[in-house]
Amino acid sequence: MNAHRVWAEIDLDAVSNNLAVIRRRAGPPTRIMFVVKADAYGHGAVALAHHALRCGIAALGVGSSAEALELRASGVRAPILVLGTIIDDEMDECLRNDVQMALHSSDRRAKLQELARALGMRAKLHLNIDTGMGRLGVLPHRALELLRELRASTHLELAGVMTHVSSADGANSASTHEQQRLFEGVLRGAREERLLQGWIHMANSAALFTDLRPRYDTVRPGISAYGVMPCHMPGSDLLRPAMSLRSQIVFLKDIPAGYAVGYGSTWRAPRATRIATLPVGYNDGVPWRLGNKGEVLVRGRRAPIVGRVSMDYTTIDVGHVPGAQVGDVVTLVGRDGPESISAEEVAEQAGTIAYEVTCHVGKRVKRVYVGGVDVELAPAPPGALPRTTSTRSDELHEAH
Repeated sequence: MNAHRVWAEIDLDAVSNNLAVIRRRAGPPTRIMFVVKADAYGHGAVALAHHALRCGIAALGVGSSAEALELRASGVRAPILVLGTIIDDEMDECLRNDVQMALHSSDRRAKLQELARALGMRAKLHLNIDTGMGRLGVLPHRALELLRELRASTHLELAGVMTHVSSADGANSASTHEQQRLFEGVLRGAREERLLQGWIHMANSAALFTDLRPRYDTVRPGISAYGVMPCHMPGSDLLRPAMSLRSQIVFLKDIPAGYAVGYGSTWRAPRATRIATLPVGYNDGVPWRLGNKGEVLVRGRRAPIVGRVSMDYTTIDVGHVPGAQVGDVVTLVGRDGPESISAEEVAEQAGTIAYEVTCHVGKRVKRVYVGGVDVELAPAPPGALPRTTSTRSDELHEAH
């Protein structure tokens, strides 16, 4: 009997494997800043952060101050960088909790300097240089001026310099090399004026797996650490998906030919068959667009989603699955016997990207962590800050 209506099974050993693959690609001297924004892409940021720190990563990247503070509250003491931006009212809590922030403008520098001086603290900042993403960051021709302002700021510390790759094809895209050319120009000028200090980082998962060079001293893998990467990326076959999304059959109904199923009666049975109802819907992470075209796994066999996916329920045709019964485990993402359904396959069927598939696994989906008790700590790269966590990996598990 399954205790949960729907659950996401997170394989921590797969994460360990993926971080080891990333470490080999990056090279031993390179720091790994593990990106755990959006609740670790739906995998559970607190559990994944603690586990990754046990695996020897140097820092954590998040998308908002709230995500950073959640990690601090859970006992994480490693460096945490808000990769995006914060609003003015969030600066105080970030400073008080030693959260590093990306810097994008002279105005924000002035406000942080004023606040840090009032608090008697030093703010640790990573200058974000906009080399082509166009969302956040200082333009290259203004970067040296902002670095000079930082050097003159008594309560600000330059902890790093970064840029954000815009192409999903990484180093296979000409735009990425143009971004790196602009980034290198700023770094060169900063070195000449002795303005450069802290970590230098550009490579995300795509850049890392397409062998962007130079990699600098820090890389920022996100989706690759969770084992979700396009198959055309070199080395992606060594990654293992960390998430399996599962539910169970809660109701079975035999219906005659021509009977309609779901909102709008968009599907009618072409023959007499058996319909299974699953207590999982688009609020839980099943894309609405999978209605009448997605598939799931039941007893190691594929079964089609029939009718529209609703907020709370999904219906499947199991007329061809011998012995299907209430309580059977249904796999929406993951492996069941010889068959498997990947997040990439679901994304293709739904007309979206794999990132969205895992990120949309909802809050009422129970995360169940397996593996990860015995982790061999990787050696810390030179210059990495000390890391401590107060939560052991085995404390994060729930039996399944």
